[in-house]
Amino acid sequence: MSTLKRGWFNRGSKDGLGNEAEGANAEDQGQGPFASNSFASTAHNVASFYRVRSVFDRRIHILGMGSVGRFIAHSLRGIPNPPPITMIFHRPKTANEWKKSAQKLQLVTGDTSEKREGYEVELAIPRPRFHGKEIGVGGDSVPRIEEQPRSSSKTPYQPLQGESSDPIHSLIVCTKTPAVLSALSSVKHRLHRNSVILFLQNGMGAVEEVNREVFPDPETRPYYMVGINTHGMYCPSDDPFTAVHAGFGTISLGLLPHERERHPAPYQPTLKFGGDRKGPSEPLPAKGSIDPDPESLAPTSVFQDWTPNSRYLLRTLLRTPVLCAAAFSPPDLLQMQLEKLAVNCIINPLTVMLDARNGAILYNYHFTRVIRLLLSEISLIFRNLPELQYIPNVPQRFDPGRLETIVVSVAHKTKDNISSMLADVRAGRKTEVDYLNGWIVKRGEEMGVKCLMNYMLLNMVKGKGGMIQMEIGEHVPFVEPREGEDPMGIRSEYEAQGETSQGGDR
Repeated sequence: MSTLKRGWFNRGSKDGLGNEAEGANAEDQGQGPFASNSFASTAHNVASFYRVRSVFDRRIHILGMGSVGRFIAHSLRGIPNPPPITMIFHRPKTANEWKKSAQKLQLVTGDTSEKREGYEVELAIPRPRFHGKEIGVGGDSVPRIEEQPRSSSKTPYQPLQGESSDPIHSLIVCTKTPAVLSALSSVKHRLHRNSVILFLQNGMGAVEEVNREVFPDPETRPYYMVGINTHGMYCPSDDPFTAVHAGFGTISLGLLPHERERHPAPYQPTLKFGGDRKGPSEPLPAKGSIDPDPESLAPTSVFQDWTPNSRYLLRTLLRTPVLCAAAFSPPDLLQMQLEKLAVNCIINPLTVMLDARNGAILYNYHFTRVIRLLLSEISLIFRNLPELQYIPNVPQRFDPGRLETIVVSVAHKTKDNISSMLADVRAGRKTEVDYLNGWIVKRGEEMGVKCLMNYMLLNMVKGKGGMIQMEIGEHVPFVEPREGEDPMGIRSEYEAQGETSQGGDR
């Protein structure tokens, strides 16, 4: 133990820039905290993992300046030796408002408020997407919409006027889930293979879309981190640079395995349900008797390499007290994502259909019947996901009864809140239902399971959203819009991240 302490203090010294002094062993570079099987070596590597390593650029970029983005930016500037923070706006008007203002972010918590400064701003105009395809604006005088061919990813990216071309090494994406693709497309030319992107979105499936549409080549794809945010916050309508911290929570972080470091191995089990069958097939055989698939990937493990940028971003978030961040292994993080997904699949769409606060689904026999039918489908999908087949206690963790207990608990804690999906529907914005119930339906189709209840709820939410959008489109305003709003008074998914009237669902 004395050897470990000497190594910690001797090799952990750092200069004023937060860079580690000379003396770190080369064999520790890029290793995770659990890189050895022996106790002594494991303890040594754990200590090595939490030491500071020099990075090329300490600057952290934040994309999506809604309530979550403002909260993250404000919190990071409050730590000792804070990193340089760059906020990326998607509208020139917002960037101009920042330059004309005091250039401070304000966080309101209860009866106290605190302003912080020292931020830089950049502009990244998202390219609109139409029916899943990116379209660009061409021409010098008259805007002209032209479809970009799929091969355009191989051609040099052309920044618009006012956009930056400087490389981004650490990026935190805080936009709404439907806006992730267009937001990342506006900065993809600035990201490289050693960059790290942290996704802080609700739902599942956004990362797969990014891989398919934005970074299809694994050789040039950045590293990904995923975060699960349970803080409750919202943006006041009268101040574009203020966030209200309405409920304290946590942020769970994890690094996703990269395909460049994964090799084919016979670990992937077959599905419990065949894609061409209408119902369940025979149960999976014992784990030792599953036929290996040479084309499958090895199961996710904590034995993974951490690049300097990934380590730096994780360490910076972990040493920010207000965020209450904690790191987890990929399997643990996936299970936590699924638990939150189950909660959001129930509370969000039901409150949209009822047009009521979260507590409306409680203490009602008929709503309880609907919740149990939905959870039976969700639990069936979770318990049979191939990526969870080698994790113990999955059937118990995702049992319908346990999921119902979690849903009721969250609904009771946030009974006076308006869910983020209901706020989006009321404002005529696109919802995240495709990444919630839509993801359940999609995974069910892959397994040959028809999730009829979730499919119905998915289309009901979409239908109501379309109805509200049509009503807003037919509205004729009789007064001029306030400064900072479009004629319909609708703000984008960027500015609406996490917005509710009472702090949102958690």
